[in-house]
Amino acid sequence: MSQIDQLISDFASFVWGFPLLILLVGGGLFLLFMSKMISFRYLFHSINILRGKYDDEQSEGEISHFAALTTALSSTIGMGNIAGVAVAITIGGPGAIFWMWVSGLIGMCTKFFTCTLSILYRGKDSAGRVQGGPMYFIVEGLGKKWKPLAIFFSLAGLIGALPVFNVNQLTQAVGDILLAPQGIEVTTSVNATIGIILILITCVVIFGGIKRISDTATKLVPTMVVLYFLLVVVILIANYEQVPHYLSLIITDAFAAEHYSGDPLLGGMLGGLILLGIRRGAFSNEAGIGTAPMAHGAAKTNEPIREGLVAMLGPAIDTLVVCTLTALAILVTDTWLTSDSNGVSLTASAFSDVFHGFGPYLLLLCVAVFSISSLFSFSYYGTKCLSFLIGADKAHWYNYFYIASIMIGATFSLDAIINLIDGFYALMAFPTMIATILLSKKVLAKAKDYFRRMQAQKELK
Repeated sequence: MSQIDQLISDFASFVWGFPLLILLVGGGLFLLFMSKMISFRYLFHSINILRGKYDDEQSEGEISHFAALTTALSSTIGMGNIAGVAVAITIGGPGAIFWMWVSGLIGMCTKFFTCTLSILYRGKDSAGRVQGGPMYFIVEGLGKKWKPLAIFFSLAGLIGALPVFNVNQLTQAVGDILLAPQGIEVTTSVNATIGIILILITCVVIFGGIKRISDTATKLVPTMVVLYFLLVVVILIANYEQVPHYLSLIITDAFAAEHYSGDPLLGGMLGGLILLGIRRGAFSNEAGIGTAPMAHGAAKTNEPIREGLVAMLGPAIDTLVVCTLTALAILVTDTWLTSDSNGVSLTASAFSDVFHGFGPYLLLLCVAVFSISSLFSFSYYGTKCLSFLIGADKAHWYNYFYIASIMIGATFSLDAIINLIDGFYALMAFPTMIATILLSKKVLAKAKDYFRRMQAQKELK
């Protein structure tokens, strides 16, 4: 097992090297400045779209703008925000959060472009159904000669979409918060039992397709985000004197890297810290990875720019709000300095510090909903990848592979799981970002036309 862990770690370190950092951050900045900060200039317009002001039932697609966003958020708002932030702080200290913010701000623009493309260049699967996602906008936008890049994305997506990290951390949370305090020893067989329960829950939803997945996510995700937000606000109020100090430390430590304990990049600890923050930010909001465009590609709209504007809210909600709340909860309670825990257990320690006795149980409720809802969304991503590769009639076979992987997530070590998913996320990012940059001028031309028409309609009124 130790050799397997090391092999997976070496793989993740190799693909998450300097070239990918340049592609994600440099490519994102290129899109941001090329579009003249479009993700910030039209923020209020995107909120109006999300509210349903421009919905048209006659448009192509399967689900509403709001359902598409909540489906995408159900995969991004989850363990990346709770356990992923804790992992980032454990390895990198407070400064890692600053680079996660940078990832989120750049990611808003990246998601605008990728999710606009997922509508602009929708393709059809072998059954004739309209589909969106990087594999389709690569082929439809760049041409058939680029199909190998689309195949590469889809192959990486088969592993990248597996739910092993979410399952691993939910299993750890159940063991540490629910079972261990009752004197129940958390063994491999106990974790396997938790895995079986998750398999049964997941089967009920994922075999119902995107409509059932989006309906479930629309009900679960907003409620849990509000509950989690309120719980963390209480923690921050209870430790309000520490909040300004740690907000300042997040910024100063981002450049000092005094608490970073990971591997250096380009010979420096600061480079390693930047990579850690970008890596954890990418895992949290998935901007540039290519998963969210698959959910947004199913939106019921004939206006690609509208879907891009809705999608860009994802990293803002996910990284700038939810991740920041988790980070501050861990920092202001000083559990990052006093606890030996990692991942979700570290976040649970912060909740226990304020909500004596019942705090971890409230966190477990949020963790369970976030994790289980993400199980539903990721299965959809994997089936779309397999559908592209071997046909829509065989896509359902992915669900059996997906369900089997839940048991792996429940029983393997945290480090191996994180490195496995990180590595395949990196492989998915290469084709997604390359195609997005090459097609960026087409998006800007479409945006210019869209806002000209919006302005003309406004003048008529």
